[in-house]
Amino acid sequence: MTGRNQTTISEFLLLGLPIKSEHQNLFYALFLAMYVTTVLGNLLILVLICLDPHLHTPMYLFLSNLSFSDLCFSSVTMPKLLQNMQSQDLSIPYAGCLTQMYFFLFFADLEDFLLVAMAYDRYMAICFPLHYTTIMSPRLCLFLVLLPWILTTFHAMLHTLLMARLHFCEDNVIPHFFCDSSALLKLSCSDTRVNELVIFFVGGLIIVIPFLLIIMSYARIVSSILKVPSAKGICKAFSTCGSHLTVVCLFYGTIIGLYLCPSAHNSTVKETVMSMMYTVVAPMLNPFIYSLRNRDMKGALRRVFCKKKNAFSL
Repeated sequence: MTGRNQTTISEFLLLGLPIKSEHQNLFYALFLAMYVTTVLGNLLILVLICLDPHLHTPMYLFLSNLSFSDLCFSSVTMPKLLQNMQSQDLSIPYAGCLTQMYFFLFFADLEDFLLVAMAYDRYMAICFPLHYTTIMSPRLCLFLVLLPWILTTFHAMLHTLLMARLHFCEDNVIPHFFCDSSALLKLSCSDTRVNELVIFFVGGLIIVIPFLLIIMSYARIVSSILKVPSAKGICKAFSTCGSHLTVVCLFYGTIIGLYLCPSAHNSTVKETVMSMMYTVVAPMLNPFIYSLRNRDMKGALRRVFCKKKNAFSL
């Protein structure tokens, strides 16, 4: 390794998505629409939660943080992808690549932990309704929000610093639409065993433990509701957990498949499509699944618009 020419790389080339040139404009319009939907949906949730006092509860505190995380997570990769689809310049500076990787890991981890906090909140609300307000005190809610921000800061910084110590030789072409850590490791001409071990063990803990906690929380929720022998209870169980678990499985399933259980048979196209599922599709769906289908959010939307309408009429 040390004998190879360790030329200092000043920039990388992002190949983007494997799309034929005649379909480029179609996919550009599609991804632009998805990104705009993600931004507007999550911004709407943030505005409603800020403006409506009825939504100043633990559940919507976590939802507001999740919406902010989704908004930023999608914005880390999508603007650069859209720019590259309309430009012949596919380059990204070395420092910009590491910066993108840092914020990508940061907001991916933040969403990871916030999903756990939301699952815990729903578990307490459904299984211990009489003690919910006592258990979910303002101090505990603040702790459940601040802890993910602190943990993700250190975890993203760890991977970024480990990546920054590596040398990159002549090959600077990344067959991806963003600076993915696994793609960068394949380009390095240094020993990457430490990075791979950290990704497997630390990344495994960051992904697998929250995923198991979420599954356990929703399993207890379903078990608690099914104790009420009624069709209404069963419908409530599926309504509460089904849609949420869909996004959880979409988010965690693709991440676990990509980073913790990589297959030698995975093609670049397959890995890119799997990455799109949790970087683009999941942040777009979250506003619909977690909030916009919610009765409280619809009520808040009506109250805010009625208030604005009355203000204009005066």
